[in-house]
Amino acid sequence: MSVLLFGGTAEGHNLACRLARAGCRVTCCVATDYGRELLEPTPGLTVLTGRMDQNAMEAEMAKGYDCVVDATHPYAAQVSENIRAAAKAVGLPYERLLRPREEAGDVLWADSPAEAAQMLADLPGNILLTTGSKDLALFAVYRDRAWVRVLPSLDSLRSALELGYPASHIICMQGPFSRQMNVATLVSMDGKILVTKDTGKAGGFGEKAEAAREAGARLLVIRRPVQETGLELETLFQKLTGGKL
Repeated sequence: MSVLLFGGTAEGHNLACRLARAGCRVTCCVATDYGRELLEPTPGLTVLTGRMDQNAMEAEMAKGYDCVVDATHPYAAQVSENIRAAAKAVGLPYERLLRPREEAGDVLWADSPAEAAQMLADLPGNILLTTGSKDLALFAVYRDRAWVRVLPSLDSLRSALELGYPASHIICMQGPFSRQMNVATLVSMDGKILVTKDTGKAGGFGEKAEAAREAGARLLVIRRPVQETGLELETLFQKLTGGKL
């Protein structure tokens, strides 16, 4: 079994390494060098680095794979659409690795990062942004009362600094984070609102929800852009290694 896997998530990395250890030939595509560094070197696993458009995806898929696995982030909607379209064009079976949701309890919901930014205008107090560096510009108007938690990469740090976030408000760390770490962060910055995406268990969503309740902060959650169908990690692993494709 030869698998082309588009990764960039913890569960995608997990699946790629497990498939390789199970005897599959796996090529894992990641967008950045940082994503490559997070992958455990594994015999049978090849890593390709760099962002691909649909044409580049089709060219790679045409090299003789048995199937394509989309293990990208649930908020990377355009990337997933490109992967699906490329697989269809080349005629390869397509599998979507789903990240299950977790119950959040009493939360505020936003349909997009832009709507979340608008909602913050009516929510007083300091803000902990845990949505990554991509949407920092939307929240920059709150830079004086917002702390941002981003990946420990030069690009993420540069983006935050160029948008005017104070250096003392930038936390560069690799998650997911424990409940205790989230509570400590909220308490240290006197955080009243925690902004996150519906990242599920793999993204530490439950720990953020629990921490917000414990620290007395509101939880503002950005909904996933699309409702997808697919398989969770263990089910997909069994399917790919059981010869059912």
